[in-house]
Amino acid sequence: MVRKHHIRPARVLQTAQAMIQNPLLRKTPPPIWLDAVMKVTPAEFRTRPYLPQHQPLDPKAKKPRNLYKPTQLTFPEDGLRRTFYRDHPWELARPMMVLEQDGMDARHRDWSKGLRQPGMKLSGESVVQRQMWLMNNKDMSKQKAYDTARHEFYKLRHQDEIEARIAVEEARMVGAYFGKSLLQVGVELEDQQYENWKEWATREIMLQKSAGEDTALSPDAAPKEDLDRPAVEDIVEAVAGGR
Repeated sequence: MVRKHHIRPARVLQTAQAMIQNPLLRKTPPPIWLDAVMKVTPAEFRTRPYLPQHQPLDPKAKKPRNLYKPTQLTFPEDGLRRTFYRDHPWELARPMMVLEQDGMDARHRDWSKGLRQPGMKLSGESVVQRQMWLMNNKDMSKQKAYDTARHEFYKLRHQDEIEARIAVEEARMVGAYFGKSLLQVGVELEDQQYENWKEWATREIMLQKSAGEDTALSPDAAPKEDLDRPAVEDIVEAVAGGR
């Protein structure tokens, strides 16, 4: 039995046009995607094209795999970014601007002048680009370029923190009020949760005490001494037998 080709998905455009011309569906608005599909029609051939490979195939592989899977794009900066943010995880908590102006912002940077670049905030990306420039232009090794860019980053970050602290102190001298810091807000929330837990624990202890008193006052409850007496006698006999 010859297997027939399933061509219904390839005739979506013709099917939609035929349905629109139906007198019963004249008042129905056409699909939004119809004009786009009419301008850019689907391909007529049903064979999948072989994607260009950026890496040579393994000659030892008997049957190539993932022929139609897009290859993963890797750049030299990816490894440098992983190294920096692995050593400085708290840098990921800082706000970062990911938008670009004209799509060619990298052409306006001159990393030979250092980490300070116009229109770019100091971040881990500055260290990565500076390290790449040192490796390509100063013939430095990966580790030496990383240490050089990293120490420059530490100096500039320390300078920014000092300037920010001095600005806050000067503003407070003239009467400025900045409110509570994030650390103070976190401590207050923690204290509030502790007080709530203390109230809950007090109520639970009172309920357990009241339940124990009710059990002790019930006529069916046996005295505690009678309940513990057999266990004490067994222990005394075991000790006496051991002697």
